[in-house]
Amino acid sequence: MADRVPLDFDPPVRQIRALLLGVDERDLTTPTPCPGWPVAALLDHLMGLSYAFAQGARKRGEGTPAVEPSADHLSRHWRSRLPVLLEELATAWKDPAAWTGTASVGGVTLPATDMGVFAMIELVVHGWDLSRSTGQDFAADPRALDMLVDFLSQGPAEGTPGLFGPVVPVAADDDPLLQVVGLTGRDPAWRPPRRRAPARRAS
Repeated sequence: MADRVPLDFDPPVRQIRALLLGVDERDLTTPTPCPGWPVAALLDHLMGLSYAFAQGARKRGEGTPAVEPSADHLSRHWRSRLPVLLEELATAWKDPAAWTGTASVGGVTLPATDMGVFAMIELVVHGWDLSRSTGQDFAADPRALDMLVDFLSQGPAEGTPGLFGPVVPVAADDDPLLQVVGLTGRDPAWRPPRRRAPARRAS
């Protein structure tokens, strides 16, 4: 069915689900490329956006305002619940009807094709955020990346407040994933600060 719609959400969902297996409790307080968000807040955001974009695809998202992610708000059951929400998002956007007309997410209504692209940007970029924060590898579907680079390249260089930061220049022949990262205002070279080794007790 995925070949009947513009984008296939299965690859990024599989990637993020694999990343979740590598997240331990110590990682939850680790900074991410999203200013002010530790990993716990990023996971909370992934839960919220997965639900919201699935509802948008099903034309049920009207009037639902966006909620600011919070580490304190992260469900205790995120390990079991987030994979389910991601799968529901992927399934919702497999329906060709999801890509017709308009779609509403977070109180914003756009052409459904644009909203589907934004959903993919969210998954790819936040998947990269999670991988960098937790020291894991991340790969994205090249077909999706080409579309995302073209889409994001049409945006303003100063970024979009509340959505993307100012563009971080990346070489045109660089990895398309890093181009997407730079176009959304992230530094492709970002790394989390090293954890301090626990102090050794005096014998």
